[in-house]
Amino acid sequence: MKLSKEIKTAIFALSGFGLFFIGFNYLKSNDVFIRDNIFYAVYDNAEGLMVGTPVTIQGFQVGTIDQISLLPGNKDIAVRFRVEKEYEFSKNSIAKIYEAGLLGGKSLAVDPQFDGADLAQSEDTLQSAIAPGLSELVNDKLTPLQEKIESMIMHADSVLIAFNAVLDTDAQFQLKSSIEDLNASISNFRSISETIDNSLSENGKLNQTFNNLADLSDDLSVVSSSFREANLDNTFEHLGSALGNLSQILERLDKGEGSLGKLITKDDLHQSIKQTNAQINLLLEDMRLNPKRYVHFSLFGKKQVKYETTDSKNE
Repeated sequence: MKLSKEIKTAIFALSGFGLFFIGFNYLKSNDVFIRDNIFYAVYDNAEGLMVGTPVTIQGFQVGTIDQISLLPGNKDIAVRFRVEKEYEFSKNSIAKIYEAGLLGGKSLAVDPQFDGADLAQSEDTLQSAIAPGLSELVNDKLTPLQEKIESMIMHADSVLIAFNAVLDTDAQFQLKSSIEDLNASISNFRSISETIDNSLSENGKLNQTFNNLADLSDDLSVVSSSFREANLDNTFEHLGSALGNLSQILERLDKGEGSLGKLITKDDLHQSIKQTNAQINLLLEDMRLNPKRYVHFSLFGKKQVKYETTDSKNE
């Protein structure tokens, strides 16, 4: 079956158009034979984004921007970008514009969220954000420094103005007078010092005082020698030995050794005294209640009554 020239021309034209479409999309980094998820993000400033700009997740390219359009009202910019279907993330993820480098322009990155929310579906609009660029960060750091430098310059100007005001003709004359007065004061102080030196050298009482101090120093030296000759080391050694013996005695007493240690550490004597005291109290109480048991007085010789305890009576 032979094809007519018209059919061949149509087939050739369609093939050329298809190749052109595939090539055009390839140059735009769009794969015609793979269906990617389409997402949208809205910004108040495109920040220099362009069609074909890579879309990354954690620095890894997962898609490209395929359309940038101005929304009605000329207020916001809508950016449509493609992400390969194998990459899934929450619908709360953020599409962030950031600066790729000093000369790299702007790029788009998806900050994926895995917060348990529903997964983002194709044609969804993600939250948008714009990361501050290097120029903004530099401006934020340099602006306070610039203000401080300007403030320092203003203070320096005020100091110079005040210094110039101080160094006028009258101030110079007063400063010169102050320096002359200071020189006079130093001269007077030097004279006073010389007078004191002369008084010390000519006054016999002061010399006698210094001599007495020298004699006292000699006497103290003699006393110190006497202490050294008194053999105080042996005395302190005996004292230390005595303290050691006393410590041993106290330790033995604390352990309850010896009669005195047993008396201090054990309460047998205390218990015996306590029991004796209780028995004496009982005896006195019985004498008060039954005096006839202990005192017998009769003019005619009464027969002695047999002693009975209180417990036997109660029985």
